[in-house]
Amino acid sequence: MKTLQGSMVNFYASFKNAPWYIEQKRKFEADASKLGYSKVSTQKLEVALKIKEFLAGGGFLFAMCSATDSYDIALASEGVDICEYMFDGDPINSSAQQLLDFKKSIAFEDFKLITSPNIYEFSNIDVTLGRKVPRNQDFFTLFEFSAKWDPVPTMLCQNHSHIIKGFMGQTTAYKKDLIKSDVLIMGENKSANEAKYIHGKLGKGMWTFYGGHDPEDYQHRVGDPPTELELHSNSPGYRLILNNILFPAAKKKKQKT
Repeated sequence: MKTLQGSMVNFYASFKNAPWYIEQKRKFEADASKLGYSKVSTQKLEVALKIKEFLAGGGFLFAMCSATDSYDIALASEGVDICEYMFDGDPINSSAQQLLDFKKSIAFEDFKLITSPNIYEFSNIDVTLGRKVPRNQDFFTLFEFSAKWDPVPTMLCQNHSHIIKGFMGQTTAYKKDLIKSDVLIMGENKSANEAKYIHGKLGKGMWTFYGGHDPEDYQHRVGDPPTELELHSNSPGYRLILNNILFPAAKKKKQKT
């Protein structure tokens, strides 16, 4: 199996000749070889499967931006070469799309791969291409849940604001019609038919995916300086990240009998 190789794929068209890109590719290949893998993609598949095993055993996964859809694509494409030759040395399987197994993915299904190295996307799960949401109208709304009946999504959606300003990323948000029916949508831009914040279960474990890169940097680009977090101590977008960081430490309170 050969999965999409993260930033190596998404940045190829614009940065293939950049020193940092060349060095990162060399390092990925050296690390994979050192660990006994013939290709980076083989190593990355092993990581994806270990994460899935961790989840099924009772773990919790929180991911943002392209770490969300690229992970699910990797699971669905197990056993299938979906990388072009410039990333792994040999051509893509011409039947890659038909060979995807959506029973293996955890969040998305029926998506179409975007395999061109010159397009800044992995698949049509992400809404970024062709999106027509003006920045001044880019918001998403959190769903309200009952703490009694839905304690987990209640904790994950705790916030001082139910309407949160949107922000972009390599993966900005998700097309709702490609989300599996058992996945819980916790935040959405209803008018654009896109989900921003989703949650699901796998075996004994749970996961949360959050679209976009930085809630306080609307269109973060390669080379932009890091956000000064101290300037955004009351950010509702960051609050959702914090909820997921703290969530694994939550314990069920013993009921009085």
